[in-house]
Amino acid sequence: MTQTDQTHDFDHAIKDEDIERSKLLLGIDAPISIDEHHRECSVDTIRQFAIGYGDDNPLYVDPDYAAGTRWGGPIAPPMIHSSLSRKMLGDPIPEDIRKATRGLFSGIHLFVSGQDTEWYQPVRPGDVLYGFGGMESTEVKTSEYAGRSVIRVRRAVRVNQRAEIVAIERTILISTERKKSRERGKYMDLTPASYTDEQIAEIDEIYAAEGPRGAEPRWWEDVAVGDALPKMVKGPLTLTDMISFHAGGYGFGPYGIGGARVGYKNRQRVPKFYIKNAAGIPDVAQRLHWENEWSQSIGNPMAYDYGIMRECWLTHYLTDWMGDDGWLVRQHDEMRKFNYIGDTQFITGEVVGKRVEKGNGVVDVEFRATSQRGEVTAPATATVALPSRELGMVVLPQPDEELRRKSVAMMARHNELARGTNR
Repeated sequence: MTQTDQTHDFDHAIKDEDIERSKLLLGIDAPISIDEHHRECSVDTIRQFAIGYGDDNPLYVDPDYAAGTRWGGPIAPPMIHSSLSRKMLGDPIPEDIRKATRGLFSGIHLFVSGQDTEWYQPVRPGDVLYGFGGMESTEVKTSEYAGRSVIRVRRAVRVNQRAEIVAIERTILISTERKKSRERGKYMDLTPASYTDEQIAEIDEIYAAEGPRGAEPRWWEDVAVGDALPKMVKGPLTLTDMISFHAGGYGFGPYGIGGARVGYKNRQRVPKFYIKNAAGIPDVAQRLHWENEWSQSIGNPMAYDYGIMRECWLTHYLTDWMGDDGWLVRQHDEMRKFNYIGDTQFITGEVVGKRVEKGNGVVDVEFRATSQRGEVTAPATATVALPSRELGMVVLPQPDEELRRKSVAMMARHNELARGTNR
């Protein structure tokens, strides 16, 4: 029996009823009740996360070096909130809405298409992150990949134990019908990447030229519109890369995956997340990121990366360039094409804007990841604050005052409930 045969019971169509029910959640903020793989930040948390996506910046991985920077110690890479979070206590969404939206889009394939993130505070050893948020929008589109799709934008506000807003992320979520994805099979004739020794040597030359700017300030006055950023390479993507990214902490918390008895208990909790493989063994749907056969059963030629992984790569491109004294204010990215096992992504970009904003010298960057096939897989834009000889060191941006007050109230409610559970 093939794995495709095994997955027919997992074929679900997008229901009009689910689309309408999903709109009940719009504008409702609720605490994020997920413990990610890391629950409290440490020197090791920062180092492992950075190394997991291929970033050896000493600001992240060398505490002695980091102690000599403006930060006085290690700070975490921008995307750390994807693997570091503790369950926030708080008042749930109203019971009638919770019941009305139970089982929403059950059995429908979900993937991250892109994200818009703003950063306000660094994350340091000893910090704990919490989150609250909800759905901002729901839209139905016809996708070239899978026919009808539902596109939702989910906002998450990440706060630390001091109720300071660390980051605000808006994630683009796309739900597609698995069976229609297979039937269309748009990418099934894609030829897996292969490389000659000469091509690997060319990739290695790019790696050899890379490195963080580090302690040397990139002064705002020295940057001009039209400046090209150095090229960065990521790949060829291997299963080892996927394992390393998981080892950094991503991919465990949202679904509760684990081995042996932990896996069994999770299968009882979310049975539809487990689909039998060709041997009849229930395994996580998430394995499409490392198992070709399962990925092929939903319309892809082979396993592919996580959207978050490429977002980490894109931030890596910017943090290498801006140096220790810079600050990534905002990044918007889109996952336009899949990044399959064996693919290589070349990241290039240029400065397209320069201005003074809220006391900081900032620049706008347009950049993108382009595969060895010449396809732009992840276009992105960003705003970066740089130190200035005239304006001084970068001042951290401030969030909206109304949202700041809401964050304080959410953390106060969390602490109130936490005290009650500890009595």
